[in-house]
Amino acid sequence: MKIGLLGTGFGRAHAAVYASHPDVEKVVVFGRTPAKLQPLAEQFGFTATTDVDEIYGDPDIGLVDVCLPTPLHAEYAVRAMEAGKDVLCELPLAASMDEAQRVLEAQHATGRQAFVDLFARFSPVNEYVLKAIADGTYGQLRTWETETRTALLWEGYDLRLDSLAMDALHADLDLFATALGRPDSVSAHGVEGTWRGSAGEAVLTYPGGVLARCAASALMPKSYGMSGGSRVVFAEGVLETEFTGGAEGQGRTVLVEYTDAGRHTVDLPERDTYAAVVDHVLACLAGKETSRVTPESALDGLRLTLDVRQRLTARE
Repeated sequence: MKIGLLGTGFGRAHAAVYASHPDVEKVVVFGRTPAKLQPLAEQFGFTATTDVDEIYGDPDIGLVDVCLPTPLHAEYAVRAMEAGKDVLCELPLAASMDEAQRVLEAQHATGRQAFVDLFARFSPVNEYVLKAIADGTYGQLRTWETETRTALLWEGYDLRLDSLAMDALHADLDLFATALGRPDSVSAHGVEGTWRGSAGEAVLTYPGGVLARCAASALMPKSYGMSGGSRVVFAEGVLETEFTGGAEGQGRTVLVEYTDAGRHTVDLPERDTYAAVVDHVLACLAGKETSRVTPESALDGLRLTLDVRQRLTARE
């Protein structure tokens, strides 16, 4: 497989995966700023270009990985499919539901495969939580809270409230949408100022008295990196998770179970979720697996995230 990688910001996390992947023969990375592009290409031994047309026009490139800023996702994903290439789009799929529909229409018209990098779905911890909810392992779900705290790790990229919703809350909101469907109500509030970064949270209510809360802060100092976790409260137990990470990927995640029998750390396999998505995408392209990250499957989570963004950014 020969890959066209668009973007030198969050694209670094994908670059590290491709550099060590046995099924990836060549990577051409596109960036608009040579000062950022060249060190990345040299670090991983990739070909570099500041002309995106070189990637779209290269007949040997079969997959385009779009890691550009969110407002550009749909445009560059559609262009990839129209150029006869499959596409992996960093989350979120698009900046609006109309743009998401453009991606679906292009996929249908071209017959190409499209994937969304919903990496949180591949976390063993999240898989365990989703199964516990679906199976009623600990009885009825009562509350589900998630929190992400991060420094501004990507040079030149701020996280104001509009982008905080799309880039920091979206993965967890997609899990809420996947497990619980559409909420009965959504409220959200946040804070931003003349300083960089922001913080915000959304509170969702679901049938049966279930409450979900999703919070994120991009007000941490550079030394903080990224961390967070979740607390899922059931009628007969509690699951708590904790994770650490940084600009180039997610670190370790721990899951602890609390029941009347006591406290127990759940033994789960370690998995790099970014690498897991790439493995899955390449397996799908080889006809070995069925996609778990289709654009269609991303729509409910995107719709919820856009709803939260609208509330976070609303001015009185």
